[in-house]
Formats: sequence, structure tokens, C-alpha cells
Amino acid sequence: MFVNSAVKSFASASRRIVPHAQRSLATIAKDPIPSSSKPPILPAKLQLATGHEFKGISFGAPITKPVAGEVVFTTSLVGYPESMTDPSYRGQILVFTQPLVGNYGVPSETARDSFGLLRHFEAEGIQVKGIVVNDYAAKYSHWEAVESLGKWCERYGVPAISGVDSRAVVSLLRDRGSTLGEIVVGDVDPSTVIPEDPNARNLCSEVSTKQKQVFNPAGDVHVALVDCGVKQNIIRCLASQGAKVTVVPWDHDLANDATDYDGVFISNGPGDPRHLGKTVESIKAFIDVDRTRAVPTPIFGICMGNLVLGMAAGLSVYKLPFGNRGHNQPAVDLTTGRCIITSQNHGYALDDSALPDAAANSVEASSAGQSGSDGSWTVYFRNANDRSNEGIRHSVLPYSSVQFHPEAMGGPEDSAYLFSKFVSDVRAFKRERKREALTAKAASLLARPTLAASASATTSL
Repeated sequence: MFVNSAVKSFASASRRIVPHAQRSLATIAKDPIPSSSKPPILPAKLQLATGHEFKGISFGAPITKPVAGEVVFTTSLVGYPESMTDPSYRGQILVFTQPLVGNYGVPSETARDSFGLLRHFEAEGIQVKGIVVNDYAAKYSHWEAVESLGKWCERYGVPAISGVDSRAVVSLLRDRGSTLGEIVVGDVDPSTVIPEDPNARNLCSEVSTKQKQVFNPAGDVHVALVDCGVKQNIIRCLASQGAKVTVVPWDHDLANDATDYDGVFISNGPGDPRHLGKTVESIKAFIDVDRTRAVPTPIFGICMGNLVLGMAAGLSVYKLPFGNRGHNQPAVDLTTGRCIITSQNHGYALDDSALPDAAANSVEASSAGQSGSDGSWTVYFRNANDRSNEGIRHSVLPYSSVQFHPEAMGGPEDSAYLFSKFVSDVRAFKRERKREALTAKAASLLARPTLAASASATTSL
């Protein structure tokens, strides 16, 4: 039985439905929220597979049966609409450590940018299974808000609990690790069996596109984006740099795609990366073909993309105790020694124990013709807190990836330069490829008998 004194001291309080569970004066709205637009207020509880129970009040969907998922927490202070629509949270119940949530409402779901992408969200619809907060602001205030967080959750059938001592939940998760759990609303009895682990499913296949999609078709370079659960802002960041982006399914066969892409991007995604055997094999096959080309194709990955590229390089993965989720994770660039603050959302990491640090690895000593963890791959970034891997890069070829999110809509923007760097590399290698093609064409023409004889005669004169 869990005996942490802090959790035990909070347990009795979390069993009560506290008066401030639905704060009405947290923010000031111009007009009160009509009672007809509010979800019904019902008792609710978060039941963990460990046996721990946290009671509160429902402010989301009045579900009639328990909703189960992996219970995880985020330390993000802002950006709850973006977090809740992030496909990487598929199958998870999200606990917010920020005490006050909902104070700026939810913006319009129909607003789109010039690329046809959602302006305020990372995917269509809410992706989390449920949310748990300490203090919900029933009255919201923001010039772009169109509805409350509670009403938004209700529309999508997503349960939400307020009045829970989130400190106690997070303390438990940090000590015990991420665990399975369920949200129960009203008088519904909790399940008598341990909930199904969503990581046992291929969650990426559930959120990935089913067919190719093209964004910014007038872009001057063409990037294939392997969709393992891509966030809208990743596409936006690439398109904003001038790239034409073709989003392909998670299991797309890149090596046999007739399109001549200038670059390849592997996206974020939910769940256990070991389900992505087809994606890993596709990247390995593409790299094998790419190595035979005179000018290689730049490859870059984010989050799940880092894990996929790492597995394609011969590395293994492992599950972190409680993951890294939030906007304040420090990552050290080992090529410069510079530390940046990053946004993260992952529960798995690469085992990079066989790799040297990028700064300590000599490019001349590496072999561009080898694959696997043999010295041609190096550690790119490392987490300054838990020392877990935050990125890898090839020491010769233009292949790299990071575990964090340079595109984070809720900030920070320390690592946003990685998008411009990738697209700049794509342009540079495309120019080199064109020069190589012109050189090869000129050599082919000179090799023809008539031209060769003419060239010889001109030389003799």
C-alpha cells in the first residue's frame, strides 16, 4: 500500500467535494454563462489501478460508464486546448499540475490559417480520454473564446473532474510511475477489472492520415511528412519555411514511392514505438537506398520521429517511469553545450548507451557507409534533468532527430530554429543534387563519340 505521508495527508481532503471545485469568480466574463450551456454538476472520481481514489466534481461530459486510460501529468502552465487536441495524448487521462484551468475558455474550431490548418488546435477534436484539474474556472474571459472548457468537453463526450488535489495525484505518479486508471461520474460503479493498457494498441495507426495530403503546394522544396500522429503546427512550421508538405500514412513505403522528395520528416505520435515496425522498416529501406545516391536526402524527426529514427539506426527503446510532459524541460545541445528550454510530451526514450556524444565524436573517424549503433550515429541532445536521450544525429549524413517539440504552440520557442535549419538543409542538398545532375548530364554528352571527337579536335587546335 502506498504510504507516502504527503499523499496520505491529502487523501482525506480529496475525498470531499470542496466548495471551490467549480470556481465562479476565477475570471471575469462580460456575461454570466447561461445555466443551459453548463454541463450538469455531478460527483466524480479518479480511480487508479493502484487502488487509490480521488474524488471531485464533474464539469465535463456526464458519462454513464467509466472511461479508462493511462494516467499521466503535464507541468504546462498554458495551452490546455493544444494539449488536449495533441494526438500524442491519445488513450491518456491528463492531470494538469497548473491549479487553475479553463480561465480563458476555448476558441473556435472552425478558424483556419492560410494553409488550411486549424489555427488554435493540434488536431480535429479532443484526443485525451479525460482531464483532471484542481480548480476549474466556470467563467472564462478571452477575446477569442467561444465556449467554456466544460462545454467543449461535454460536446466530445470527454469526462473532466475538478476539486481533485492534483499534488497528491502527481506525487503518487512520480513515486509509482504512470499507471492505468479511470474516471467515474455520478452513481456509476467503477470497473472491477484492471483497465486495458492503451499502449498495448498501435495508437499511431488510429490517429495517422489514411491517404496522402498536400499542404502549401507552391513550396520550392518538397518534404514527405510521415504521419505518426502529427500536430497541425508541425505542418505549419514546415509550410511557413516555404516547403511543400505531403503528409503520408505511418506505414507508407517511402523507398518505393515514385515521388522524388527533397526531404523526409517523421512526426510525433502516441503510444509504444515498438508497434511501428512498418515505419522503422520503411525508414531503414529509404536510408539504404539514399546511401547509394551521390547526394543524400535530409531526414529529421520529432518526438516519436526520434524513436523511429533511433530504432532504424539499431537502437532500442524503453518506457520512462512517468514520462516528460510540459513546457519547461531543459535539453542540452551536445554539439554546442548550449541548454535550451523545451516543450515535451513522451513516455518512451531511446537507449543511447552505445552511442558517443556528438561533441566527442570525430566526423573523419566515422564511416558514412555503415548503419546501426557503430559510431556513425551520435547523441545530439540530452535532458539536463534525468539524462535521458533528447536527440540523435548522423555524423556524416544529414539525418537527425529530437525528442522534444520545437513547434510547441504554447511555447517556449528556444528550439524553433531547428525547422529553419532542416528546410535550409533540404534546399542546400536540392541545389547540390541539381548540380550533380547537370554535371552527370554534361559528362554523358561528352562521352558521345561525335562530341568527344569534336572536343578532341578543339583541344588540338
